[in-house]
Amino acid sequence: QVQLVESGGRLVQAGGSLRLSCAASGRSFSTYAMGWFRQAPGKEREIVASIDWSGGSADYADSVKGRFTISRDNAKKTLYLQMNSLKPEDTAVYYCAATKLEGISWYIHEYDYWGQGTQVTVSS
Repeated sequence: QVQLVESGGRLVQAGGSLRLSCAASGRSFSTYAMGWFRQAPGKEREIVASIDWSGGSADYADSVKGRFTISRDNAKKTLYLQMNSLKPEDTAVYYCAATKLEGISWYIHEYDYWGQGTQVTVSS
């Protein structure tokens, strides 16, 4: 069992930066691949980035590639999302999620545990 709590979301101007954190509890965090998802009003939840259990491999949605960086600190049981060059279209509730798989997962149905979300609002 893993419990996830996101933090770091706030209002920011376009072009600005934010770092989201996801604190995990439970002994298995270091064995799970992790992901960041987001959901804008009226839209489906979409994956933003995924990272494998070790942090050695990561992948990104095309819409954020080159601007966002996912990372993890297994000793601190924390997942991060560094977001740079933010755009108004990045506005959404951001969720972290854990999958029992060890490798990167791009499929929402493969994620077993979810946080409650943190709001990111980018003003133009």
